[in-house]
Amino acid sequence: MHAFGQILKIETRLFLRDFGSPLTTVALPLALLLVFGLIPAMREPDPQFGDLSFIEYFAPSLLVITLAMSAVNILPTVLATYRERGVLRRLATTPASPAALLAAQLVISLATILVSAVLLIVVGRLAFDVPLPQRPLGFALALVLGTAALLALGLLVAAVARTAKAAQAMAVPVFMLTMFFGGVYLPRFLLPDFLVRIGDYTPPGVQALLDAWTGTSPHPLHLGIMVAVALLAGVVAAKLFRWE
Repeated sequence: MHAFGQILKIETRLFLRDFGSPLTTVALPLALLLVFGLIPAMREPDPQFGDLSFIEYFAPSLLVITLAMSAVNILPTVLATYRERGVLRRLATTPASPAALLAAQLVISLATILVSAVLLIVVGRLAFDVPLPQRPLGFALALVLGTAALLALGLLVAAVARTAKAAQAMAVPVFMLTMFFGGVYLPRFLLPDFLVRIGDYTPPGVQALLDAWTGTSPHPLHLGIMVAVALLAGVVAAKLFRWE
């Protein structure tokens, strides 16, 4: 336990020292929230958003940025880099096992996602009067399952990538698809209906997050798909993962 604590402390310092990682995973979604929220028209209810304001409709998509960056961009690249440099192999000969490093990376990813979610909710509420998630338990469940699905996909990339460049090359299409179907590149109301429906079932399941935020229970099928992706990708990643 002491070895894990030391590794977690070191990995946290490295994460915070890399200015780009906290900037893109936490600060960027918050900055976009502030930019859009400061536009008066974005705070007015609109029938095309179901009488929600644009900022309320778009808030879950801002959270997708953090989820995608943490789970399918940073996590697999860090693990592949450590494998390429022999860090995982050397850790196997010390009291701090490679599994402790993996666990530390997962803790950092989860903590980053939690901090970003809390900041988006709190700042949205205090600065722009965005309602808090109307179904907090449903929102928490959707967030946990969506996060698990994306982390499993990130671990799958890390499992098959032997170098950092390979991990980045494989993560890019997963990252771009996540951002696209999550409504980050283009708000989902501008997409054709069939693409919106695909996005409903694409990790992290942005529709389930939006439903719970605005007062509707997340659809069981949306949540079930996240569970299926997490289990399938997680099992395959565990079978393929190599420490060296």
